[in-house]
Amino acid sequence: MIKILILVSVLLFSACSQKEVKPNEKAFAAEDTYIVFALRAEQVGDYKSAAKLFHDLYEKSSKKEYLYKYLQDKIILREYSDVITTVDDISEGSLKDAELVRLKVVALIESNRLKEAKKVSIDLARYTHKPKDYLLVSDVYTKSKDYDFALKYLEGAYMKEYNEKILDKIAIILYVNLHRKKEAIAELESHARIHGCSDLICTRLVSFYSHDNNIDGLLSVYKRLYAKNKSEDVAQKIIQIYSYKREYVKLIDFLEENHIDDELLLQLYVSGKNYAHASKLAFKLYKESSDVAYLGQSAIYKYESYHGKVPKKALYNVIANLENVVKKNKDTLYMNYLGYILIDHDVNVRKGMKYIREVLKKQPNSAYYLDSLAWGYYKLGSCKKAKKIITKVMKLEGGDAPEVQAHFKKIERCSTKHKRAKKKK
Repeated sequence: MIKILILVSVLLFSACSQKEVKPNEKAFAAEDTYIVFALRAEQVGDYKSAAKLFHDLYEKSSKKEYLYKYLQDKIILREYSDVITTVDDISEGSLKDAELVRLKVVALIESNRLKEAKKVSIDLARYTHKPKDYLLVSDVYTKSKDYDFALKYLEGAYMKEYNEKILDKIAIILYVNLHRKKEAIAELESHARIHGCSDLICTRLVSFYSHDNNIDGLLSVYKRLYAKNKSEDVAQKIIQIYSYKREYVKLIDFLEENHIDDELLLQLYVSGKNYAHASKLAFKLYKESSDVAYLGQSAIYKYESYHGKVPKKALYNVIANLENVVKKNKDTLYMNYLGYILIDHDVNVRKGMKYIREVLKKQPNSAYYLDSLAWGYYKLGSCKKAKKIITKVMKLEGGDAPEVQAHFKKIERCSTKHKRAKKKK
């Protein structure tokens, strides 16, 4: 940076030897170069060099924008006395250059000269009537912990332009400093209804509702945020809240309307035994992903949606889809389902039992799969074999399932009839 300053000094010396420029031209030839070096110095955090360069720019050009930049860099360097002295020397107590006075007020606040800052900032606000100067007064009062007066000036600024950043400050003072929590939330909600729930206002409401553990309030804000920006993160928050509140019907409505999480929606359909919707959604997921597992689920849910009274056309459609599935996916669930349907509906009992035997190679002690096999023997009239298997099933976990119990009773009657017929012979 020393090399930069030396180079700029050389350029400045060269500029001094040039002829005086016209008013509509650059103040001096190297002005643009100075600006580049000054901005670069700020960029790398060398505010001391930047301040020196902007001071030289101001001295050479008398342009106020360079003076402001010089003073801003001085504030960053915490050289507050220099800022105050410079402003006083230039303005001589005048409020005409409001930007200069604002910089002085900031320096006074940072120097903890709050009494002086209060007087100057109030005078400036009365002179300009600008919201930014009302904000400056409120900053002084906030630093003094005089929150009621800070609030008064913030409200004055807000009434002039309904600026959401000003409202955010009002809400923080009400909620945090004055403990008027309901009022803080009411102010934010009122603004949101009239002017819309921006990210800033909604985020502040989220923080307040979260702190108060107000779940309904949180849900309301998240829904407004999602309607505005369709954020996936916000959608997940909404899903979590609906799940926490166990409002599954509303959650299903939200998922159906916005197509956010079809996997979750599928689970909700199944848990609610809405198999017709589950079948359609699973088929949609199959079309999108080509994953035959979804085709298998779609077939099973379609079958279940008829509650046992399956039309012939639908039955053969389910069987065809499951056969396509088991060619690619040997999952025991799909093979057992296919086998059981073939057996139970007398479509092809022996073929169905073949699938069941394949399944039992993987899980030989499954009550459900053994029950399917027993049911196959029953359908073939082999009641003795069916009775032997179903008796084993009754001792296994899952043997008390209603369907297994129903099968046991029919097989038991079949076995009894078979014994009686044998005795008569």
